[in-house]
Amino acid sequence: MEKVKQSPKRVFINNVDSYASKYIAKFLSDYVVGAFADPDGDNEEEEEEEGRMISNHDGARAFQVVGTVSEKSDEDRTYVLEAYLQLGRDELLPKLMNCDVVIYNITQHTDQVEEALWAVSALHSEMKHFSGPKMFILVSTVMTWACSKPVDPDDLELPFTDEIFWRRRAHPNFKQHIDVEKRVVKMGKTNRTLFSTYVVASGLQYGMGEQIFHYFFKTSWLGQEQEIPVFGDGNNIVPTIHIQDLASVIQNVIEHQPKLYYLLAVDCSNNTMENIVKTVASALGPGKIQKKPFEEAFLRQDFSVVEIDSILVNLRMKGVYIKELFSVSWLCESGLVDNIELVVEQYRQSRGLLPVRLCVLGPPAVGKSTASKEICKHYNLHHIRLKETISETLAQLEGAVKHADPDAENEDAAEAQELLNSMKENMEQNGGLLDDQLLVRVVKDKLMSNPCRNQGFVLDGFPKTYEQARELFSSEEHESDDGTSHISSFNKKIMPEFVLCLDASDALLKERVMNLPEKLVQEHNYEHEHFLRRLARYRENNVEDETVVNYFDELNMTPLYLEITSSDEPDCLLLMQKIFDTVGKPRNYGPSTQEVQEGNRRKVEEKMRREAQEREEEEQREAEEARHRAARWEEWTKALEEMRQQEEELLEAQSVPMRSYLMEHVMPILTRGLIECCTVRPQDPVDFLAEYLFKNNPVDY
Repeated sequence: MEKVKQSPKRVFINNVDSYASKYIAKFLSDYVVGAFADPDGDNEEEEEEEGRMISNHDGARAFQVVGTVSEKSDEDRTYVLEAYLQLGRDELLPKLMNCDVVIYNITQHTDQVEEALWAVSALHSEMKHFSGPKMFILVSTVMTWACSKPVDPDDLELPFTDEIFWRRRAHPNFKQHIDVEKRVVKMGKTNRTLFSTYVVASGLQYGMGEQIFHYFFKTSWLGQEQEIPVFGDGNNIVPTIHIQDLASVIQNVIEHQPKLYYLLAVDCSNNTMENIVKTVASALGPGKIQKKPFEEAFLRQDFSVVEIDSILVNLRMKGVYIKELFSVSWLCESGLVDNIELVVEQYRQSRGLLPVRLCVLGPPAVGKSTASKEICKHYNLHHIRLKETISETLAQLEGAVKHADPDAENEDAAEAQELLNSMKENMEQNGGLLDDQLLVRVVKDKLMSNPCRNQGFVLDGFPKTYEQARELFSSEEHESDDGTSHISSFNKKIMPEFVLCLDASDALLKERVMNLPEKLVQEHNYEHEHFLRRLARYRENNVEDETVVNYFDELNMTPLYLEITSSDEPDCLLLMQKIFDTVGKPRNYGPSTQEVQEGNRRKVEEKMRREAQEREEEEQREAEEARHRAARWEEWTKALEEMRQQEEELLEAQSVPMRSYLMEHVMPILTRGLIECCTVRPQDPVDFLAEYLFKNNPVDY
């Protein structure tokens, strides 16, 4: 058969930076002509009848994708040939005219509904200027069926199909969507050879990081709520489709150009909302759900009104045409619930939510717990310590046994009771410790728990021996011909990515323990003799042929060796920075909007508190200074008064001889002079008195 090599179709997609449009664009840009042809070559006649679209598998791309974007981004959009930002309609129309296929997705953003109506109308009016046939595909939503009357009132389980699309009735908030659907269908009836139109009504999309179900995935992954909420009674059937399957349906529409106008793109699941949330909660979170009034969904910032309407929809649907007309290469034909492991893995990969797993080894008092706490704080990981893990396991087992239904046959409760009895008996026999078999089982169960698998963990000071490491991390074991066992594989879900080996000289470790507060000594069992025995045991275990480090070396994992030479803070900071550089950036959610707001609020409150404290301290300083000034002033005034009094007393003492002289010699003469002056009444009394005193001056003086 002669195979025709065609040039790629130019496809326009609106908002290629949004969830659905992005993955449709990625799928189409990666799609290779003939990629899904029969590998055995038995369908050559069918290939010829389909217009010889299949090439010779030389990697030729079937589509070139262009489209609009809502905002600038540093993301490398390799799946888009051209991206248009904020084009006016006069500028956008030539771009649409230059494409073979125009896809408008209105499932996410209501502001795109009006633009989709304009686009199909503008293209329809420009048909006479088309250089070739064009296709318009409207990706709509099943919410335009939300208020449809049952197909058969006597059989409510009879599904809606695309064969009766003319009977659909839209949800009140999706009236615009159904109006656009009708307009698109009408436009395609004018000249189908030149301008064909299709409506693809998509179920609620999931996969590749999620969009409408993201709240339930994120809440389960974070593990901060013991029960994941289901809004409403949860019995509503939610039509869904994996985003890649939706893209595959659109690709089939483009290639096959069926002689119809309306298709339902839904999988075969018909899962209820309760089933979906419970499955997600079990795969990522606590496994428990709690039904809440649907009104509470409006209080969650994670949902838009459109998304709330969608998760409350109740529709049993079946896509007949895509089954009859296309050979869709389904990824999740049976739905989200049946393919939860695949969907969860896609969710983790797409969101970059990859766990960080570390194992921190080293002698006692080297600082394993301190380093582990800092690592957990920086990366938001779970700190796994033996004592706390054993206590937590005992509490969980006791709770499971206590709340088990005594009248029901519960295998989980019986297993919990058996393990609880084994642990308590073993601890009684071993002085409060567990033997290796039970200890490894407890730690392994902890590492396999959803929180550790989601965020990751730091395993603090365990395993201590080669045998413990092999039992903890190995998934299976075989015996060789000589009867010795060897590692065949390991459990990738709990195997640490990074192994940190801290070490320090015995002298530094002993000095550290001696300088520890008594409380910490008691807490860590660092009493002198006990610590020396533990240190000696560690040194002895790490000179044997089979050590924990040897185990990781056999798996081609190179531990990071860090020598502790000082307890000074700068050296510790340098050590932690080296660890952070080795491990890399965190792989979890950044703070949510609410957390950012809460953080900003705390910063403002802290700033106000600090400023108030500074003002109070300043006022206290000023008051203290005022008191000091008053005291100094009082002291100075008192000293000045004493000095003045002393001067007066001195002057008084110094004036006694002069006063005596005046009283004895001067005053009598002066008195007589004044009397004489009064008797004579001279013209100049002063001169008379002076002359009198001069004449009568005592000769002795």
